Amino acid sequence: MEFKQIQELLKVVNKSNISEVSIKEGDFEITIKQASSEPQFVTMQQMPQMMQQAPMQQFTASEPQASLNPAAAPQGTENPANTFTVKSPMIGTFYRSSSPDKPSFVSVGDEIKVGDVICIVEAMKLFNEIESEVSGRIVKVLIDDASPVEYDQPLFLVEPK
Repeated sequence: MEFKQIQELLKVVNKSNISEVSIKEGDFEITIKQASSEPQFVTMQQMPQMMQQAPMQQFTASEPQASLNPAAAPQGTENPANTFTVKSPMIGTFYRSSSPDKPSFVSVGDEIKVGDVICIVEAMKLFNEIESEVSGRIVKVLIDDASPVEYDQPLFLVEPK
């Protein structure tokens, strides 16, 4: 199963009432569980239809991040034209440091280079270091530490060099 397929599957599970999905393809096996008061099980025959509906659901909501976490998305503010927005490459939990007792990877005003670790996104018990795609200066941190993030959600504003 490709990484993009796993991301789409996570989106579908997150936006639905599905409590658990298990898929096995050869040696690959994945189980996704979600806390829910009423479990709903989906058969493998229903999954292709749900996967096709996921992109349409993604664009029907005008601001999915605002509905999930109002503090995560800036309200009514536009990014300055001279900034680059660093976005989350996956769904998960955003962390500014490697552990609670360690300093943040970056803070407002810090200079960064391409490849510098700027945060961690935890997904399915895996801690993924997110590296900068641009060199410049951190202008704004757009999300609180230990907050849930969606795929492609803005995390930082960077003023490129």
